[in-house]
Amino acid sequence: MTTTAWVFLAMAAAVLAWAIAVYNGLVQRRNRIANAFGQIDVQLKRRYDLVPNLVEVARGYLAHEAATLEAVIRARGDAVGAAAQARAHPASAGAIGALAVAEQALGGSLGRLLAVAESYPELKADATMRALGEELTSTENRIGFARQAYNDEVLAFNDAATQFPALVVARLLGFAPAGMLQSTQNAGERAAPRVAF
Repeated sequence: MTTTAWVFLAMAAAVLAWAIAVYNGLVQRRNRIANAFGQIDVQLKRRYDLVPNLVEVARGYLAHEAATLEAVIRARGDAVGAAAQARAHPASAGAIGALAVAEQALGGSLGRLLAVAESYPELKADATMRALGEELTSTENRIGFARQAYNDEVLAFNDAATQFPALVVARLLGFAPAGMLQSTQNAGERAAPRVAF
């Protein structure tokens, strides 16, 4: 073999080794996304388990608020389904987007339930309701921290998959950008609530 052939083979081997390293790095980052979503999933399951208990405690006091209770139960069911899809595909932007929408609906219905509960002093004073409310608040905080960790992993993956020259390997091997898990879908809902007396 000639020197040119050896140089060409060495360059081809270096490019192949680089492509393998990029591929392995992207797989590792995608697995980190799945792990980070697993942490969110644990907290979501905890939240989903708390919601029926909260509804059951409130049901006795809020007999004429059936629509509010049904909305919470329906939103919980939708969120559980969306979480199952996201669990199956944690790096899928579509599955994560659907989960964010379902979680937003659940959060809104829980907020309405808690607002209605404020109108009932007996319910507000109920020890079980207070304990469940505290657990739900704690769980919401944990979900927020887990969401941040997930979004950090998604950012690292998307950065690695969209920077040249790794972008070439990512596109050739089908690594699509992953979706961030947002707490709300529009900026209007992110605004601070207005309080008036």
